[in-house]
Amino acid sequence: MSKHLHVDIVSPSGSVFSGHALGVRAPGTEGSFAVLFNHAPMVATIEVGSLVVTSDTDERIEVATSGGFLEVSENRVSVLAETAELATDIDVARAQRAEERAVKALSHEPTSEERARYESALDRARNRLRVAMGAVGHHA
Repeated sequence: MSKHLHVDIVSPSGSVFSGHALGVRAPGTEGSFAVLFNHAPMVATIEVGSLVVTSDTDERIEVATSGGFLEVSENRVSVLAETAELATDIDVARAQRAEERAVKALSHEPTSEERARYESALDRARNRLRVAMGAVGHHA
């Protein structure tokens, strides 16, 4: 009997990953958590962070996410993410430009509403850079 999970990660732009896995580690809003074979059914919210899938070939697949939901049911993990990008697909130069724009915007005395928006953009850009750099270091 197979001791694998089936994992689907989707965002509004489409499917990011679909396949079998040994486990998933997710950035939950209440803290990071792992899902393994025979995990109890659950629904959790995820936040900006790195979602890591350990494939059934022991490959580590890292996905930058900016939040969403994760559901576990009958050894299936479904992630509905606001945004999700494989580490290997992240445009590092674009993420660096987004980080620079957010830092610059924060330096110009934004309103509290603008500050929250710029800080969120900065968190997302820095997360994408962390995930992309982790993939480079992991495969080097």
